Amino acid sequence: MLDRITELFIFGFMPLVVGMLATPDFALAAQRTLKGEVTYRERIALPPDAVLVVQLADVSRADAPAAAVAEQKISPAGQVPIRFRLKFDRAAIRPNATYALQARISVGGSLWFVTDTRYEVDPLRTERATLVLTRASQPAGPAPRIFGTEWLAEDIGGRGVVDTARSTLRIERNGHASGLGACNRYFASAKVEGNRISFTGIGATMMACAPALMDQERKLFQALRKAASFRVERGKLHLVDARGRDLARFAKDR
Repeated sequence: MLDRITELFIFGFMPLVVGMLATPDFALAAQRTLKGEVTYRERIALPPDAVLVVQLADVSRADAPAAAVAEQKISPAGQVPIRFRLKFDRAAIRPNATYALQARISVGGSLWFVTDTRYEVDPLRTERATLVLTRASQPAGPAPRIFGTEWLAEDIGGRGVVDTARSTLRIERNGHASGLGACNRYFASAKVEGNRISFTGIGATMMACAPALMDQERKLFQALRKAASFRVERGKLHLVDARGRDLARFAKDR
């Protein structure tokens, strides 16, 4: 009887145990990963709230929308080149079907960069892919809310502002910018294209004030010179440098 029990254990239960041990390896073998990176040619830094979405899509049918096989959302996106890893089931890849990678970068719900050509890949053979995105078409100018508004600085350089000082910024549609530095009135030229912005020709009156006010004014002018883009978030205007770092934050002056 003992020999029979031993026989059942060896020849009856062992195959089940072996099968259980083999199942995870089989599942891992069925999962594939497609790696790569996303970049673009423009020398533009992405704001901190930029979002990248990369998809592996079945583009076999010209008369039907592409069907996503795998997708990765990277938020925040960071700065290019941005690496991605698309994981998918090998069984989802159809023989003789055509697959392509597509990607887009959005900021605040607005499309900034997108793939405008087909990046065809063989998901089961391609080891690494590089996607070069194209700048999406932008409106002629930003939303009117940035123009004709008196903006009052709440923070400059991440160090706040002097409570008793007023540093302001006003931008007109004709490109004229002006305001109060903290001590002196100033003027400048502002170039605004989509979410990009730059200030040149900054000039000011020559009054002298308390050192704290003069220091805040100097930091404001530095922020204006370094500005490369902007965003309006929860009613606040943020000036951002070429590396995506906030330079100054303004609120509407009431």
